[in-house]
Amino acid sequence: MLMSRLFGATLREAPTGADSASHALLVRAGFIRQLGQGLFSYLPPARRTLDRIESIIREEIEAIGGQEITMPVVNPAEPWKSSGRWFSTGAELLRFRDRRDRDMLLAMAHEEVVSSLCRTEIRSYKQLPKLVYQIQTKFRDDPRPRAGLIRVREFTMKDSYSLDADEHGLEMQYQAHREAYSRIFSRCGLPVLEVGSDSGMMGDSTAHEFIYLTSVGEDSIVTCACCGYAANLQVAVFEKTSEEAEAAPVARIATPDCKSIEELAAFLGVQSNETAKAVLMIAGREGGDGAEERFVFAVVRGDMDVNETKLANAVKADWLRPATEGRDSQGRRGPRVCLSRWVGPVRARGGGRHRTVVPQPRGGGE
Repeated sequence: MLMSRLFGATLREAPTGADSASHALLVRAGFIRQLGQGLFSYLPPARRTLDRIESIIREEIEAIGGQEITMPVVNPAEPWKSSGRWFSTGAELLRFRDRRDRDMLLAMAHEEVVSSLCRTEIRSYKQLPKLVYQIQTKFRDDPRPRAGLIRVREFTMKDSYSLDADEHGLEMQYQAHREAYSRIFSRCGLPVLEVGSDSGMMGDSTAHEFIYLTSVGEDSIVTCACCGYAANLQVAVFEKTSEEAEAAPVARIATPDCKSIEELAAFLGVQSNETAKAVLMIAGREGGDGAEERFVFAVVRGDMDVNETKLANAVKADWLRPATEGRDSQGRRGPRVCLSRWVGPVRARGGGRHRTVVPQPRGGGE
């Protein structure tokens, strides 16, 4: 097509508000136009690019047995309430009521719909395995859209669902997907790194993600050049150094004006890794009767920071927030905490409500 007939125009200058080089270039080249926060229109050059990417995805997923279907974007709330995700998913799930005053939502994923289809379409285990997928527009009410198309509220996603009779079949489908995704990124010319990740709202025990390294990215990963280990910092494990020492007698020691671990260690004449850090959080979990909030008291070594993803997984929380005096998610008066004082694990009570959690190295990873 001639440029003179192309819908849209190129721009000489970068638009105001573009917070990344890719955002500015896509706008200047006439690929995208922003409608609202995290919402973009895709002009003809972008649409043709997306069509080619989707074609590659279809070829590779169908090569491992995938069958394309299309499921409704708008879902009734009942299947999501039955699975519990209506209650456990936060404000990023867009909920609304239709004209008959029934709860509805814009689905971010379709496990509930696939389960409903299985009840009518799969009559025997002999029909398994099966693999269905779709390429569809999704919406997540992200609180912090940024960097053009890197973090948006509306986007196109390929989601696939494998149906298997046993764990062995599940593992085979999982490995087939990992290989298919590697081929997709290779055909698109994207050098990516496969790392272990948190499963998030999917709730599985094992998950991997493909990371493209960029200076405007948001995640941090940990890699090892010796053994090849790679994982998102949210789930990365590491070997802590430990030293044996005789326990000193318990004693009260005044620590005036020591407001940080560094100041405390210097005042006591010890290393930071010889101290303990206590962190008070409020853990929330949604349920059919509304949100439940409770205290979580986490203790980590003084030279480390609490990993909130690991902490939330350990205490089975849907979200965490600092324990401060205020109101809970339902507007009720929240737990009172006096943050001007210091807390520690001595004489802590509450049974299983107090956890010691594996921390993360301070400063993140590369």
